[in-house]
Amino acid sequence: MLVHLSIRDIVLIERLDLTLDAGLSVLTGETGAGKSILLDALSLALGGRGDGSLVRHGARQGEVIAAFDLDTDHPARRLLADNGFDDDGDLVLRRVQNADGRTRVFVNDRPSSVGLMRQLGLSLVEIHGQHDDRALVESDSHRMLLDEFGGLQADAAAVGRLYGEWRGSRDALAKHRAKVEAAAREADFLRSAVDELSDLQPIAGEEEELAERRQVMMRSEKIATDVNDANEELSGSASPIPGLANLLKRLDRKRDELPGLLDEAIDRLDVALDALSEAQTSLEVALRNLEFDPRALESTEERLFALRAAGRKYNVAVNDLPELTARMIGDLADLDAGEERLVALEAEVEAARDRFDAAAAALSEKRATAARMLEAAVMAELPDLKLERASFMVTIDTDAGRPDASGIDTVEFHVRTNPGTRAGPMMKVASGGELSRFLLALKVALADRGSAPTLVFDEIDTGVGGAVADAIGRRLKRLAGSVQVLAVTHAPQVAARATTHLLISKSDVGEEDRVATRVATIDPEGRREEIARMLAGESVTEEARAAAARLIGAGGA
Repeated sequence: MLVHLSIRDIVLIERLDLTLDAGLSVLTGETGAGKSILLDALSLALGGRGDGSLVRHGARQGEVIAAFDLDTDHPARRLLADNGFDDDGDLVLRRVQNADGRTRVFVNDRPSSVGLMRQLGLSLVEIHGQHDDRALVESDSHRMLLDEFGGLQADAAAVGRLYGEWRGSRDALAKHRAKVEAAAREADFLRSAVDELSDLQPIAGEEEELAERRQVMMRSEKIATDVNDANEELSGSASPIPGLANLLKRLDRKRDELPGLLDEAIDRLDVALDALSEAQTSLEVALRNLEFDPRALESTEERLFALRAAGRKYNVAVNDLPELTARMIGDLADLDAGEERLVALEAEVEAARDRFDAAAAALSEKRATAARMLEAAVMAELPDLKLERASFMVTIDTDAGRPDASGIDTVEFHVRTNPGTRAGPMMKVASGGELSRFLLALKVALADRGSAPTLVFDEIDTGVGGAVADAIGRRLKRLAGSVQVLAVTHAPQVAARATTHLLISKSDVGEEDRVATRVATIDPEGRREEIARMLAGESVTEEARAAAARLIGAGGA
């Protein structure tokens, strides 16, 4: 509930600190005292529209702080946790409104957004009045309220889950069908590509390995060619070794004819011939040791060029060819097995739809039962609220052809104010005063189901008096047994039933043509005097005081 409201420099309020209790708190005061200002300030702290004109004249900025004491399982705590805010202790909403129109928002003393503040505010406080457009008059909330009245939240949640499963299976079917259709359009290309890539069998990293191996073999080829040429010079048909060997033999036979003359030449030729023979042997060894096979180079180049050609053809990097191959094989498998998979998915969709339809139909029947019960509960409240000739109806438009996460029902609260007139939505059919009383009757029927912990009723007793005002007071008192109720009222019958009575007044602040709004909790004597004023007007008589005392006594205060 709302436990504290602090207001600084908002319109006529300079400084106000209110501590609020459970039960029914009423705010009374003369017309123009500033009751609407108080609600405007509260609305600002709940995420309402900011406006620089709300700042008190002469002030740079205004501020409103609202503190709430909440149960541990209140939805606002989950909302705080989902947005990364601490949710221990009280929830404090602070709104700073600058005179230039700029606004700042704080949640538990941390900067926040107006959007989050508004979400929190909707779960914390409901404001009902003749011109209310936040709570029960919104048709979007009617289905949720009916489910809460009938205790159907679990059923509605189950329908929502089944709807999600059905939509998920439908999406999976649509994606698979699109994939199969796309594959079918490219079937010939796919089959040709899969055959080609499967024969190629690309391996990740293969391109770099092949390119390096090719470079090594090309270097080996060049060296082997030079070594082979040298070996051919020494061992081929043009080799000088046989000629030198014959020349050495001829000279050796002539050595004795010229003693000592040819010895040195023969020795040197013999050494040269040995050196050439050894060089030939070394070249042959070198050729054997060179790891080069022209056929291996050719094979390596063919493989490398084939991979690069495939990469260009399919517009992917060579290293991505294995992934492309796997994907194409998968697409082809989807195509080949597509119809079978489509049949299975279609069966899944149908089964999911059947489960949703069954649950949604069952929920719709329960909603119809709950609707009749809610109608009866609201209708029981109408006579005492001077709406005895009016009717309240829960209209349910069931259309299985337009399902959503909430089921197959569109729910709206309709009223008929007089017999023979056409029923319609509350906002369109009921006048301001009638709308307020319909809302009160509905709220009493809903009691603490689907309600924010704090309800604010803004002059819902306007235009009524006597027994009707008393009936409104009794119903507000009943509501206050389960939730905190704040009521701005001009009816003494309502004020007499309050747990806490707050008096709003306007007084001079010592400066010329300057006034400020004050709010004070009044004691029993002051309360009797205020209710007597509400009964008698400006001139309070003893009879009015006595009547006020009787009202207070009858109200159980």
